[in-house]
Amino acid sequence: MLSRLLTVTFDAHDPARLARFWAGMLGRQIIEEAGAALLPGDDTQPGLRFVASRAERVAPNHLHLHLTSTSLADQQHTVARARELGGDHLDIGQRPEEGHIVLADPEGNAFCVIEPGNAYLAGCGFFGEVACDGTREVGLFWSAALGWPLVWDQNEETAIQSPHGGTKVAWGGPPVAPKEARNGQRFDLTLAGSQRAEVDRLVSLGATRLGAGADGTIVLADPDGTEFHVKGS
Repeated sequence: MLSRLLTVTFDAHDPARLARFWAGMLGRQIIEEAGAALLPGDDTQPGLRFVASRAERVAPNHLHLHLTSTSLADQQHTVARARELGGDHLDIGQRPEEGHIVLADPEGNAFCVIEPGNAYLAGCGFFGEVACDGTREVGLFWSAALGWPLVWDQNEETAIQSPHGGTKVAWGGPPVAPKEARNGQRFDLTLAGSQRAEVDRLVSLGATRLGAGADGTIVLADPDGTEFHVKGS
């Protein structure tokens, strides 16, 4: 079976700084790339990549990350650690009675530290979820694309998870924000196998070809029109 590693890629003004922040949060090592920095994942957790970009953010983030907690003290420890590394609290209209805490990394990318006892993310590990803007159709697409089972499918909301467990990837369903500019976050698929055959398969599942990069990366769009990249190993 073709191996596919999923990476969440963020455009960044200072990729090295963001990589240091998230490496400190997740306990991962940094691999330097040309104009980018990678925190590798595995078959249970997506990698994180930060790519140099001078583009100004003109639209809300397409996705954000959820970190889990084992206790209220553990939740506060994660918040304190984030602030030590350069993050800060972020007000997005959350209510005081909500148990999760919303923070921003050093470039303003929102993420949540989820309260202890959250049954939905039980067993997912510290990096609990990648929460995305998208329709149910996109959740079904990525389930088939990655070979990850659908573990949530209610009220147009979907989530998938590796057969080996770990981080969930979820889509919140409608209403989906209209795409007004290129997203500053995207998925990258890194393959161990035929790139051409995999691209053909993804198109058959509902993806659209958008073009190719100078490095041989193939740029596609999912059924919602959200860009993602397919890379050879």
